[in-house]
Amino acid sequence: MTQADQDSGIPKTVVLTGASRGIGHATVKRFSDEGWQVITCSRDEVPEACQRDPNWAGHVTVDLARPDEQDRFIAEAQDLMGDAPLHALVNNAGVSPKTPYKERLGCLNGDIDAWRDVFELNLFAPLRLSRGFAAALHRGQGTVVNITSVAGHAIHPFAGSAYSVSKAALSALTREMAAEFGALGVRVNAIAPGEIATDMLSPETDALIPRIPLGRLGEPEEVASVIYFLCSAQSGYVSGTEIFVTGAQHVY
Repeated sequence: MTQADQDSGIPKTVVLTGASRGIGHATVKRFSDEGWQVITCSRDEVPEACQRDPNWAGHVTVDLARPDEQDRFIAEAQDLMGDAPLHALVNNAGVSPKTPYKERLGCLNGDIDAWRDVFELNLFAPLRLSRGFAAALHRGQGTVVNITSVAGHAIHPFAGSAYSVSKAALSALTREMAAEFGALGVRVNAIAPGEIATDMLSPETDALIPRIPLGRLGEPEEVASVIYFLCSAQSGYVSGTEIFVTGAQHVY
């Protein structure tokens, strides 16, 4: 938040994608509890709990896997903000396709068109949104947080190859963006969650717990806390960094 914003009493604003469940929903609650205005999007309608949130400034139902829908979300979110600054963009929306039998899709059995769909949502949407909101982020001297994955750094037994490669690419994009957006006064970082207790987990995930040094799954609120830290003044000199929120799973 800029000094001018503090002096005028303007609340900080965060735009967050993939907000309807799991990490996204927990992150909305954390920012709202801290007094931020929250603009969200997802493929689903806004949850009823969010509608009751006094800090919820707007929700756009949109499919970010489509470039035209990415542009529509940018335009509608900017209409909601007007000329106000944006203080944080959290690129959380993502997809990890599997077969109807929940089989992992690898390099040999994954449809190439499906790879393109995964990259459109997991990589190109964060890039397009970050570019689209760059001016507003500059006004707010804000920050971008990209949600990557532990699967982007090592072979994962359940996450498919397209998902893993797209998340590795998002890690690289985070570094590139940090180098360029710094000139705008905008910090760019990433968070790589491990096994987090959400509805998206495979039933077989419990088999991975012995490989997690902390011996348990993470909670969405624990990821949300790190996201908030990266968007707060406490991390004012942190940029170009990827933080693992994995219970040390990634050290193996």
